[in-house]
Amino acid sequence: MQLLYVMDPMCSWCWAFSPTIQAIKKHFPTLTIQYVMGGLATDSDSTMSLEQQKAIQSIWHQIEAKTGAQFNYDFWTQCTPRRSTWRACRAIIVADQLQPGSASTMAQAIQQAYYLEAKNPSDSATLTALATTIGIDTTEFSIQLDAQDTHQQLKNHMMISQQLDVSGFPALRAVKGQQAIRISDGYCSSEGVIKRLQGIIEQAE
Repeated sequence: MQLLYVMDPMCSWCWAFSPTIQAIKKHFPTLTIQYVMGGLATDSDSTMSLEQQKAIQSIWHQIEAKTGAQFNYDFWTQCTPRRSTWRACRAIIVADQLQPGSASTMAQAIQQAYYLEAKNPSDSATLTALATTIGIDTTEFSIQLDAQDTHQQLKNHMMISQQLDVSGFPALRAVKGQQAIRISDGYCSSEGVIKRLQGIIEQAE
Protein backbone atom coordinates (compact mmCIF):
# COMPACT_ATOMS: atom_id res chain seq x y z
CA MET A 1 0.00 0.00 0.00
CA GLN A 2 1.12 3.54 -0.69
CA LEU A 3 -0.35 6.94 0.02
CA LEU A 4 -0.94 9.46 -2.75
CA TYR A 5 -0.73 13.08 -1.60
CA VAL A 6 -2.34 15.40 -4.13
CA MET A 7 -1.20 18.96 -3.53
CA ASP A 8 0.15 22.22 -4.90
CA PRO A 9 3.07 23.85 -3.05
CA MET A 10 1.42 27.27 -3.51
CA CYS A 11 -1.90 26.08 -2.07
CA SER A 12 -2.19 27.75 1.33
CA TRP A 13 -4.36 24.96 2.74
CA CYS A 14 -1.60 22.51 1.76
CA TRP A 15 0.82 24.62 3.79
CA ALA A 16 -1.49 24.33 6.79
CA PHE A 17 -1.66 20.58 6.13
CA SER A 18 2.14 20.17 6.45
CA PRO A 19 2.02 19.16 10.14
CA THR A 20 -0.50 16.44 9.26
CA ILE A 21 1.82 15.03 6.60
CA GLN A 22 4.69 15.05 9.09
CA ALA A 23 2.49 13.30 11.66
CA ILE A 24 1.59 10.61 9.10
CA LYS A 25 5.27 10.03 8.31
CA LYS A 26 6.06 9.69 12.00
CA HIS A 27 3.13 7.39 12.75
CA PHE A 28 3.61 5.20 9.65
CA PRO A 29 7.40 5.29 9.01
CA THR A 30 7.31 2.49 6.41
CA LEU A 31 4.41 3.95 4.40
CA THR A 32 5.45 5.25 0.97
CA ILE A 33 4.02 8.69 0.22
CA GLN A 34 3.92 9.72 -3.43
CA TYR A 35 3.43 13.39 -4.23
CA VAL A 36 0.98 14.17 -7.04
CA MET A 37 0.93 17.75 -8.33
CA GLY A 38 -2.56 19.16 -8.62
CA GLY A 39 -1.58 22.31 -10.54
CA LEU A 40 -3.80 25.13 -9.34
CA ALA A 41 -2.88 27.89 -11.78
CA THR A 42 -1.20 27.91 -15.18
CA ASP A 43 2.02 29.79 -16.03
CA SER A 44 1.48 33.53 -16.19
CA ASP A 45 3.56 36.70 -16.25
CA SER A 46 0.60 38.89 -15.34
CA THR A 47 0.50 40.58 -11.96
CA MET A 48 -2.35 39.36 -9.81
CA SER A 49 -5.21 41.84 -9.54
CA LEU A 50 -5.51 43.80 -6.29
CA GLU A 51 -8.91 42.19 -5.74
CA GLN A 52 -7.42 38.71 -5.99
CA GLN A 53 -4.48 39.66 -3.78
CA LYS A 54 -6.87 40.84 -1.08
CA ALA A 55 -8.96 37.68 -1.45
CA ILE A 56 -5.94 35.41 -0.95
CA GLN A 57 -4.69 37.45 1.99
CA SER A 58 -8.13 37.03 3.53
CA ILE A 59 -7.84 33.26 3.06
CA TRP A 60 -4.46 33.34 4.80
CA HIS A 61 -6.05 35.07 7.79
CA GLN A 62 -8.82 32.46 7.87
CA ILE A 63 -6.29 29.63 7.76
CA GLU A 64 -4.25 31.22 10.55
CA ALA A 65 -7.33 31.45 12.74
CA LYS A 66 -8.45 27.88 12.05
CA THR A 67 -5.14 26.00 12.01
CA GLY A 68 -2.45 28.17 13.60
CA ALA A 69 -0.36 28.08 10.41
CA GLN A 70 1.95 31.08 10.06
CA PHE A 71 2.18 33.43 7.07
CA ASN A 72 4.56 36.26 6.24
CA TYR A 73 2.47 39.03 4.72
CA ASP A 74 5.60 40.86 3.54
CA PHE A 75 5.21 38.71 0.42
CA TRP A 76 2.47 41.03 -0.83
CA THR A 77 4.70 44.12 -0.70
CA GLN A 78 8.13 42.63 -1.43
CA CYS A 79 7.14 40.44 -4.39
CA THR A 80 5.10 40.82 -7.57
CA PRO A 81 2.35 38.25 -6.96
CA ARG A 82 1.19 36.21 -9.92
CA ARG A 83 -1.56 33.62 -10.08
CA SER A 84 0.91 31.04 -11.36
CA THR A 85 1.68 27.76 -9.58
CA TRP A 86 2.53 25.30 -12.35
CA ARG A 87 6.24 26.14 -12.35
CA ALA A 88 6.46 25.39 -8.62
CA CYS A 89 4.70 22.08 -9.28
CA ARG A 90 7.19 21.27 -12.04
CA ALA A 91 10.04 22.10 -9.67
CA ILE A 92 8.94 19.28 -7.37
CA ILE A 93 8.67 16.86 -10.29
CA VAL A 94 12.15 17.77 -11.54
CA ALA A 95 13.69 17.63 -8.07
CA ASP A 96 12.32 14.13 -7.57
CA GLN A 97 13.75 13.04 -10.92
CA LEU A 98 17.21 14.43 -10.29
CA GLN A 99 17.30 13.34 -6.65
CA PRO A 100 14.82 10.47 -6.15
CA GLY A 101 12.81 10.77 -2.97
CA SER A 102 13.24 14.55 -2.71
CA ALA A 103 9.68 15.57 -3.65
CA SER A 104 8.71 16.17 -0.04
CA THR A 105 11.93 18.06 0.69
CA MET A 106 11.47 20.34 -2.32
CA ALA A 107 7.80 20.89 -1.51
CA GLN A 108 8.71 21.89 2.02
CA ALA A 109 11.45 24.22 0.79
CA ILE A 110 9.04 25.96 -1.60
CA GLN A 111 6.35 26.32 1.06
CA GLN A 112 8.73 27.77 3.65
CA ALA A 113 10.19 30.19 1.11
CA TYR A 114 6.73 31.36 0.05
CA TYR A 115 4.83 31.48 3.31
CA LEU A 116 7.58 32.32 5.82
CA GLU A 117 10.35 34.05 3.86
CA ALA A 118 8.23 36.13 1.45
CA LYS A 119 9.90 34.70 -1.67
CA ASN A 120 8.06 34.12 -4.94
CA PRO A 121 7.90 30.47 -6.14
CA SER A 122 6.36 31.65 -9.42
CA ASP A 123 9.89 32.81 -10.35
CA SER A 124 12.41 30.39 -11.83
CA ALA A 125 15.26 32.08 -9.94
CA THR A 126 13.57 31.37 -6.60
CA LEU A 127 13.03 27.71 -7.46
CA THR A 128 16.58 27.22 -8.73
CA ALA A 129 17.99 28.75 -5.55
CA LEU A 130 15.82 26.39 -3.48
CA ALA A 131 17.02 23.40 -5.50
CA THR A 132 20.57 24.37 -4.56
CA THR A 133 19.72 24.30 -0.86
CA ILE A 134 18.68 20.63 -1.08
CA GLY A 135 21.75 19.59 -3.06
CA ILE A 136 20.37 19.43 -6.60
CA ASP A 137 22.50 20.34 -9.61
CA THR A 138 21.12 23.72 -10.61
CA THR A 139 22.27 23.57 -14.23
CA GLU A 140 20.29 20.43 -14.97
CA PHE A 141 17.42 21.65 -12.79
CA SER A 142 17.16 24.89 -14.77
CA ILE A 143 17.17 22.99 -18.06
CA GLN A 144 14.43 20.59 -16.99
CA LEU A 145 12.20 23.07 -15.14
CA ASP A 146 10.45 24.39 -18.24
CA ALA A 147 11.28 21.54 -20.63
CA GLN A 148 8.45 20.18 -22.76
CA ASP A 149 8.74 16.72 -21.16
CA THR A 150 8.32 18.27 -17.70
CA HIS A 151 5.21 20.12 -18.87
CA GLN A 152 3.83 16.77 -20.03
CA GLN A 153 4.65 15.12 -16.72
CA LEU A 154 2.72 17.82 -14.88
CA LYS A 155 -0.24 17.18 -17.18
CA ASN A 156 0.04 13.49 -16.27
CA HIS A 157 -0.01 14.37 -12.57
CA MET A 158 -3.10 16.52 -13.06
CA MET A 159 -4.77 13.71 -14.98
CA ILE A 160 -4.14 11.35 -12.06
CA SER A 161 -5.74 13.91 -9.76
CA GLN A 162 -8.82 13.93 -11.99
CA GLN A 163 -8.94 10.14 -12.15
CA LEU A 164 -8.83 10.05 -8.34
CA ASP A 165 -11.86 12.37 -8.30
CA VAL A 166 -10.08 14.90 -6.12
CA SER A 167 -12.46 17.69 -5.14
CA GLY A 168 -10.02 19.89 -3.20
CA PHE A 169 -6.40 20.20 -2.13
CA PRO A 170 -4.82 18.78 -0.09
CA ALA A 171 -6.13 15.30 -0.83
CA LEU A 172 -5.04 11.84 0.28
CA ARG A 173 -5.72 8.46 -1.31
CA ALA A 174 -4.54 5.07 -0.07
CA VAL A 175 -3.68 2.86 -3.02
CA LYS A 176 -3.47 -0.93 -2.96
CA GLY A 177 -3.29 -2.66 -6.30
CA GLN A 178 -5.88 -1.07 -8.57
CA GLN A 179 -7.95 0.27 -5.68
CA ALA A 180 -7.72 3.91 -4.54
CA ILE A 181 -9.39 4.59 -1.20
CA ARG A 182 -10.42 8.14 -0.35
CA ILE A 183 -8.85 9.33 2.89
CA SER A 184 -9.53 13.04 2.67
CA ASP A 185 -10.27 15.97 0.35
CA GLY A 186 -9.33 19.38 1.72
CA TYR A 187 -7.75 20.29 5.03
CA CYS A 188 -8.31 18.04 8.04
CA SER A 189 -6.58 17.34 11.33
CA SER A 190 -3.90 14.70 11.74
CA GLU A 191 -5.93 12.72 14.28
CA GLY A 192 -8.74 11.97 11.86
CA VAL A 193 -6.41 11.08 9.00
CA ILE A 194 -4.24 8.78 11.10
CA LYS A 195 -7.29 6.99 12.50
CA ARG A 196 -8.70 6.47 8.99
CA LEU A 197 -5.35 5.25 7.64
CA GLN A 198 -4.84 2.91 10.57
CA GLY A 199 -8.19 1.26 9.91
CA ILE A 200 -7.44 0.81 6.20
CA ILE A 201 -4.00 -0.64 6.87
CA GLU A 202 -5.42 -3.10 9.43
CA GLN A 203 -8.09 -4.24 6.95
CA ALA A 204 -5.44 -4.77 4.28
CA GLU A 205 -3.33 -6.97 6.56
